[in-house]
Amino acid sequence: MNPTRKRRLIFVLLLVLASGVATALVAMALQRNVAYLYTPAEVLRGDAGEHARFRLGGMVEKDSFKRAAGSMDAHFRVTDGDAQLPVVYTGILPDLFREGQAVVATGRMQDGVFVAENVLAKHDETYMPKEVADKMGKAHQKHDVQAAAAEPSP
Repeated sequence: MNPTRKRRLIFVLLLVLASGVATALVAMALQRNVAYLYTPAEVLRGDAGEHARFRLGGMVEKDSFKRAAGSMDAHFRVTDGDAQLPVVYTGILPDLFREGQAVVATGRMQDGVFVAENVLAKHDETYMPKEVADKMGKAHQKHDVQAAAAEPSP
């Protein structure tokens, strides 16, 4: 093999190797940042066990919100109609956070309690994230609950 072909071959091999390493690094970074959405029933069933960080979606259970005076720790339960999961969040909750409203929290499980890093509340009277609505619709069908007709969100 003449020297020019040898250099080209080495260059092409190095380029392919560098592309492979870059692709692997990007895939690993994206996988680490993925947060799957689960309902309380799925979490308690163990479906979220493989994922260190995930999103919990459902409704804030009525009469479950507690915050000690002067504390930033909020304690509440999220339900999907099948199960309830205790949640603790340290920080300022969104203005639209209320009991009986849809919520999506991102965080991790610790000792049977979901420790939220971020809490999102629905933005108007008819909106609920599609994934949460689908999963809660299945729970309503299972328990034969008549849900109020909601208008589609914009």
